[in-house]
Amino acid sequence: MSPANRKFEAALNIVAKLRASGYDAYLAGGCVRDLLLGREPSDFDVATSATPDVVLAMFERTFAVGAHFGVVLVASCGGADADCAAEAGCESSNYLTTEVATFRSDGAYSDGRHPDAVRYTTSPEEDVRRRDFTINGLLLDGVKGTGFSPYISDCTGTRASAPAGTSSPASVHPLRAAILDFVGGLSDLDIGVIRAIGNPTDRFEEDHLRMLRGVRFAARFGFDLEPATAAAMRALAPRIEAISRERIRDELTRMLSEGHARRAFELLDEAGLLAQVLPEVAKMKGVEQPPQYHPEGDVWVHTLGLLEQLDPGCPATLAWGALLHDVGKPPTFRRAPDRIRFDGHVDVGVAIAADILRRFRFSNEDTRQILALVENHMRFADAERMKASTLKRFFRLENFAEHLALHRMDCLAGSGNLDHWRFVGEQWRAMPEETVRPHPLITGRELIAAGYVPGAAFKQMLRAIEDAQLEGAIATLDEALQWLRERFPIPPA
Repeated sequence: MSPANRKFEAALNIVAKLRASGYDAYLAGGCVRDLLLGREPSDFDVATSATPDVVLAMFERTFAVGAHFGVVLVASCGGADADCAAEAGCESSNYLTTEVATFRSDGAYSDGRHPDAVRYTTSPEEDVRRRDFTINGLLLDGVKGTGFSPYISDCTGTRASAPAGTSSPASVHPLRAAILDFVGGLSDLDIGVIRAIGNPTDRFEEDHLRMLRGVRFAARFGFDLEPATAAAMRALAPRIEAISRERIRDELTRMLSEGHARRAFELLDEAGLLAQVLPEVAKMKGVEQPPQYHPEGDVWVHTLGLLEQLDPGCPATLAWGALLHDVGKPPTFRRAPDRIRFDGHVDVGVAIAADILRRFRFSNEDTRQILALVENHMRFADAERMKASTLKRFFRLENFAEHLALHRMDCLAGSGNLDHWRFVGEQWRAMPEETVRPHPLITGRELIAAGYVPGAAFKQMLRAIEDAQLEGAIATLDEALQWLRERFPIPPA
């Protein structure tokens, strides 16, 4: 049984046990939406009328991770018994955790993130109406729909087809008969709309991050933002400043790496959110570029061209490198006598990108890689003129494959000329690692043994020796010492 099937079975077993004990229980939220869209859910969540203390007592292995908000994690193996995690044959590494949330009604959200208080309810409709978007407010009756397993996935984890003679959209999905829809989510799935539940202003006032999530969902599914929902986003966009930088960073990273980055950032801009979360990127709009090198248009259009090429699941560092590679162009724009120029835009871009990454609290590792992508994205044009030592040092950049990928996207979003990319890629793939990073012929110890006095000159001498080694001028210790004496003679005593 595939992991997705095991998660599904675990959730259904929890629903069945809750139902058998007299409580309402349904599959809820994103998993229902994804099943109806023919997508494999990453997780299956359960909503129930049972309170957290009941859930904690009913299942053998539980974790009260968010009991204040009515959320309990139930661990199981998936299989026929929801409590099989406690059985002798289920290793702890095989546990699956299912989020089980009590139906609730939320109080005020004074921090724009969490409700100040929650009230448990036995009404599934009341629970749904406090959620964010209609397509996420659907409930699936796992007992009524006991015969729908064949439509979820087969034992290999691949998505099964709808019955013969039917198509696969949500509008004809066999699960629809088991759906509880209190907010019009099914019709919005059918027409492809992201609509806030109830009053969109209220929903976004409650949790400002919902504005970014709405943009991400619209981009991911190719849906439109419902007009009133979009208008509320524009009106409340400045409120996003109240959300923690880490939460904003994570939403933006998801937008960049889900395969629909261009659409996501176009929607961010239309919703007035781009200028709030990334004003440095918003400034790219309208910044002209020399048409002989960038026939596609301004810096914003060029950047969108890179985002359009980001594959689903691409490295976050590559995605952010693509977004920020030309962030130094707006402040360095200059209309010279011969053409438009961006003098020093790489150095300026590195400084701006560093500020952005610091603001969003990126890890040191990710920051180094993203800044390296920005700093080195123009070097490909010089590669064919580089000395062998310079080219080899270029290849030493960490995750060099990301540098190649960024340059390719950069070219395809502009002139389309891939000559530099092909040259560098061929050289990089053909060059053995031991040629790029050979074992040093000389260290400081050998310099001292040869009669040199330790000092600041050692760094220059060792760098010069390594250059000669990378150029192929020397290959042994004796050759290195002879080369060194000729160029750095020892001063007479």
